[in-house]
Amino acid sequence: MWEILHLEFMRNAVLAGILVSLCCGIIGSLVVVNRIVFISGGIAHAAYGGIGLAFLLGISPTLGAAGFAVVVALVMGLVSMRAKYRADTIIGVLWAVGMALGVVLIDLTPGYNVDLMSYLFGSILAVPSHELWYMLGLLSAVFLLIVFFYKEYLALSYDEEFAVIVGVPVRTLYLLLLCMTALCVVMVIRLVGLILVIALMTIPPYIAEKYTRSLGRMMCVASLLGVVFTLTGLWLSYLLDLTSGAMIILVAGVAFFASAAGDAFGAKRSGRGEL
Repeated sequence: MWEILHLEFMRNAVLAGILVSLCCGIIGSLVVVNRIVFISGGIAHAAYGGIGLAFLLGISPTLGAAGFAVVVALVMGLVSMRAKYRADTIIGVLWAVGMALGVVLIDLTPGYNVDLMSYLFGSILAVPSHELWYMLGLLSAVFLLIVFFYKEYLALSYDEEFAVIVGVPVRTLYLLLLCMTALCVVMVIRLVGLILVIALMTIPPYIAEKYTRSLGRMMCVASLLGVVFTLTGLWLSYLLDLTSGAMIILVAGVAFFASAAGDAFGAKRSGRGEL
């Protein structure tokens, strides 16, 4: 394990994996408890339109994806608040149109052959050193915002009606959460790709929720699980010479099914004990 750290690109990959896992643990917990996984998936796939636009304009793909994802997140948030009975349809349309727009814009980019696989399944081994500072900055901003608005998000997540009654700016905080989710999604795309991004954002919080009694502890445990899944997947991909992003998600998937099997076994034993 330790010999891979002698390689600069592997050190960058490990640091990127840790930073992204911490961010996913915090934001992913709010995504899970607020039941906005579908919206997050729509943001992730629609962000591909921003990548295509960035290549066409000759700007940073990360910057293009971030800006596009934030705009899409705000649109989806407003739609979900004003037309809840049609929100799933509109989000699905934006999901598909965003991806299609990205593919077309990349096709229209003159003299440039883009490797689509690196954006669909991630390229954690290609993370440059300067992007680590962007990830650290985003993680710091997310952490400070959540600490500052922790009580408000706690009320919003578990009792929205109570939050409105006590004067919590529910709509503003909801849109802020979607914007943070959009930026976190762009970070995760760099590691595991937009197809697998939701798995890394939701599996650790889902497992953590079952073994914790507070939102804060859920965030901490989810972050720790994300780090373990990412580093284990990265190590296995190095040993087996397989795609890193896919291995990270497979490790998380194994943990997910193991947790579900443990719950089923525990419930079965509990049932027998009652008899």
